[in-house]
Amino acid sequence: MRKILVIATFLCSLTAQAMPDNIKLVGQGQFSYLFWDLYQAQLYTTDGSWNNYQQSSPVVLKLTYQRDISKADFIEATVDQWEHLQGKVSGQHKDWANQLDKLWTDVKKGDQLSCVLLPDSTVQFYFNDKLLGDVTDPAFGPAFLDIWLSDKTSAPKLRRQLLQL
Repeated sequence: MRKILVIATFLCSLTAQAMPDNIKLVGQGQFSYLFWDLYQAQLYTTDGSWNNYQQSSPVVLKLTYQRDISKADFIEATVDQWEHLQGKVSGQHKDWANQLDKLWTDVKKGDQLSCVLLPDSTVQFYFNDKLLGDVTDPAFGPAFLDIWLSDKTSAPKLRRQLLQL
């Protein structure tokens, strides 16, 4: 009985972790592809301004979906964006995609997926404010968030909105 209680307490502690609440909005914008609105994006930091990944952490990117999107399509789009930014897909990108496949789920209209880059470089993912899990590779957070925040992004209008440029 005691073991069950310990396991249950541990599992509850995993899902009870909350997103940072000491954050302020930097900017927000709409991402559309052709004539489809795909998601609203919001970027948050502790002081509501963007400097860089180290000075601004925690960094929170919230995506609120306006369409149903499968996990497979979302992961494929992520890898495509890494290829766009880097000119190729590396083994590291493939490893990260495998980790995301274990964390993410399909999204429906109205669902929210959040990425939280913590000061220790860990990235936590939340689905509708419930912790999905984390990626501990310190290179992952900037590589993932660069999809939206890099000056090489394929969505420059959204970047300007998120960073208030």
